Amino acid sequence: MGFAAIGFSSSPLRALSLSNPSQRLEGGGEEQNHHPAKLTLPCSHKWRIVIAYDGTKFSGWQYQRSPPTIQYLIESALIRITKLDRKELRLVGASRTDTGVHAWGQVAHFVTPFTYDGLQSLHAAMNGLLPPEIRVREISPALPEFHARFSTKSKTYHYKIYNNPIMDPFLSLYAYHSAHKFNPASMREAAAYFVGKHDFSSFANASHNDRLPDPVKEIFRFDINEMGAVLQLEVEGTGFLYRQVRNMVALLLQIGREALPPNVVPKILAAQDRRELAKFALSAPPHGLCLMSVNYEHEILKPPEGGPDISFGRTHQVSRCAGAEKHALLEH
Repeated sequence: MGFAAIGFSSSPLRALSLSNPSQRLEGGGEEQNHHPAKLTLPCSHKWRIVIAYDGTKFSGWQYQRSPPTIQYLIESALIRITKLDRKELRLVGASRTDTGVHAWGQVAHFVTPFTYDGLQSLHAAMNGLLPPEIRVREISPALPEFHARFSTKSKTYHYKIYNNPIMDPFLSLYAYHSAHKFNPASMREAAAYFVGKHDFSSFANASHNDRLPDPVKEIFRFDINEMGAVLQLEVEGTGFLYRQVRNMVALLLQIGREALPPNVVPKILAAQDRRELAKFALSAPPHGLCLMSVNYEHEILKPPEGGPDISFGRTHQVSRCAGAEKHALLEH
């Protein structure tokens, strides 16, 4: 498809290197087809970040102080570092992951009225202020027209199922446990019905968002991979309605247990009514779900001219002490 995937591939308050510091002069739904007007002001600079997080302790992505969300904690770190307020930062995430859902490749952007000579100190400061369950993996300069949510071409989610009588305790926070023996062939047959462009109204829960999302989405692939006791469901699509992925997984679990035939999927899709799915399945638990990558066209990811290099984090090296070098010379 020619998309580029983002994600699937000292003292935190130390002084940061800024340029033009005297110059002074978006938030979280899954749909991305309402494009806003150009949001970046002439003297502002836009930055793209890739974030990984264990969602167990947090109330999802979208801004909320208590209980805290991922967006709130990232904004709090940026406010302390940049001395800007959240209205100036305009942090926007690509996906509003739900409570308990994890991410390896969440993407967000924010703006500042100044630029940076280098991004490694900013990167280190952010991770120094964030809890250990949240890590900024990358920071890079972004084009003014880049928008973490509205520029998205596709998103990839994984859902892990541990299919064994005894749960692996090291996966208990990241995989749904089922002692029922699944039939992966039936699940693959059913998953194939989701691929393509469909109205997914039957698989969407009511959202707190005031806007009515477009229920028509396109699924590019829906794979069922067997990895020992783990069944990994991988789905990539243009976007997803509220709890759509977990609802599709829930139906596949019923089909995998052979409680339902695979051809029930097109019948539920055709109903375009959430109550039809409710007759057969409830939403799968959130902890098995992970946002793996957010995918963009290559052109929109090109860095702006004159911007600092992308930061993947600072690498530390241990240098030999003077005593060790003297000892080595004496041996010769």
